[in-house]
Amino acid sequence: MEIIDANTAMLSNFEVGSGTFEQSKSQRRPNQESKWVLSHHHAIKYLEGTPAALQSEGCFKKFLEDVKKFGLTIKEKTMILNLRPKTDVEISLIVQSTDQERLTEEQIEELIELIQNTLPE
Repeated sequence: MEIIDANTAMLSNFEVGSGTFEQSKSQRRPNQESKWVLSHHHAIKYLEGTPAALQSEGCFKKFLEDVKKFGLTIKEKTMILNLRPKTDVEISLIVQSTDQERLTEEQIEELIELIQNTLPE
């Protein structure tokens, strides 16, 4: 396999899991390479133990729509989707700040509440 453009897209665990679960159901071939099958199996097992396994496309889209007002980057949104931060310290480690604070304390609390209400644990 050759990587053509390493910065094409950043996928959340939910997106990877959705594609992996669908692929495992629809593309079982008897002559698949054993290393690929084993890697595929390990990916599915890992993702089943993450909050992404409980997530639906509806809550995924609702979160992305509701979080627009915070002006987060794609990487920050993806990290929030994958990590499900619960404290202001965790948010501050994810949200990159430059010379000034990007989110106020009130916005951080609102973001934590949004995460808890929108995304499953």
